[in-house]
Amino acid sequence: MAYKYKPNKSVAKRFKVTRTGKLKRHHAYTSHLKSARTPAKLRTLRQAAILFEGHAKNMRRLIGVEAVRPGQIRHKRALKAKAAEKAAKKA
Repeated sequence: MAYKYKPNKSVAKRFKVTRTGKLKRHHAYTSHLKSARTPAKLRTLRQAAILFEGHAKNMRRLIGVEAVRPGQIRHKRALKAKAAEKAAKKA
């Protein structure tokens, strides 16, 4: 039998993969001692953040969604937009 890939469950619980393949993460410093932080800081910490792509590539490999590449998707969308712009100019 071949090896069956096992995704890292702890990484899978910490990050969510967006439709384009980016990884969303939660901020730290939100569990206790909140009175030391300003309300504005707490509001920004509530929002999800996008993981830096250098780290995201490694995390996607651990989760098992290596085939989804945000850079490739961004490139294809740019090419499609360029082609549509070119077609609009012709018409």
